[in-house]
Amino acid sequence: MSGYAILSADELRKRAEDLVPLIESKALSAEQNRTLDDEVVEALAEAGLFDLRRPQRYGGHETSALDTGDIVSIISAADPSAGWNTAAWAIGDWLAAAFPDHVQDEVFATSATRICVSLSPTGVATEAGDGLVVNGRWHFVSGARRSHWQAIMAMAPAPDGSQWPVAALVPMSELTIDDDWHTSGFAATGSVDTMAENLYVPRERTLPMVSVLQEQYASELNAASPVFRTPMIPTGAAGFIGVAIGMGRAALAEFHRNLSGRPITFTDYSLQSEAPVTHFEVAEAALKLEEAEYYAWKMATVLDQKGAADEAWTLEERMHNRGRLGRLVRLVEEAVDVLASASGGSSIKLSKPIQRIRRDIHAFSLHGLMHPNTNFELYGRSLCGLPPNTQYL
Repeated sequence: MSGYAILSADELRKRAEDLVPLIESKALSAEQNRTLDDEVVEALAEAGLFDLRRPQRYGGHETSALDTGDIVSIISAADPSAGWNTAAWAIGDWLAAAFPDHVQDEVFATSATRICVSLSPTGVATEAGDGLVVNGRWHFVSGARRSHWQAIMAMAPAPDGSQWPVAALVPMSELTIDDDWHTSGFAATGSVDTMAENLYVPRERTLPMVSVLQEQYASELNAASPVFRTPMIPTGAAGFIGVAIGMGRAALAEFHRNLSGRPITFTDYSLQSEAPVTHFEVAEAALKLEEAEYYAWKMATVLDQKGAADEAWTLEERMHNRGRLGRLVRLVEEAVDVLASASGGSSIKLSKPIQRIRRDIHAFSLHGLMHPNTNFELYGRSLCGLPPNTQYL
């Protein structure tokens, strides 16, 4: 395909910055409505910010992991849910790009295509002619209502007669949505459940997850692109680091915005900014965020460099990568907690962004891939000479 305008990372970054006022203005109502505002979704789509990891031949920009993380951080600072969904759709595009090229032609038939993802194999598939019949339910499907396709996961018959997880691309029109998304954090992501009942999926639209996890992708046209010759889990992890960094930056900026002229109630400090406790708190938070950014950009840089060099990842590198992810999530959560605690009683009002950021970073930290303790254990096993206890590396 031709005629697409491939945007540079700098232009995409500028477009994201230009949309910050709009995204911020809709964040509270989006949370209350449990889905992103229509105007925000349309503006982000029109700006090309949902196409960061779409193949260029379909109008995507194939931005590096480092640039993707930076752009997502800008959106996330304005509204963490908007940043999360942007990252989730970017991962959906990347995963779809692992499928056969003619399948991609179908999925990316329009420039508006958005693909949501659920990586847990909570469906069951049986053989049916030249395909599979799938039944199942998938949880935490971010942006499902605004998506056109979903990458579902199901346990299916393997060649040796056992069961193995398989990824399948299905149109959203063939799935049922259960609007069960009532949460304390990331409310505007609209991460509802989706369901399939006796859904037939052509075999060409399926990929064994063992192949994906071993980087045995089915696409020929994407094979030369550094963006699409990286491992799925490091790629997915790097896709979301900008969400955490954006939340941390937003919390620090919000704290400073409210600091001027504010006293510490029931003390002799007429200005909070003059109190030593404030100096300790803001320094601790700022340094934690600085350290978190080091780990985040280290993860993205390593991913980009290895993709450019077409260099394989060792098992130890994959486990170390997960350790870095856990550390940056823990640091951002701790920094946000310090800043929220130092923000005074008025900060608990729903109109105050800091309380939403605090709830959102907590929700972020509970994600199976992001959870600090899970990642620390995995990295610790490597340091102790033990093998990983997961295939998701």
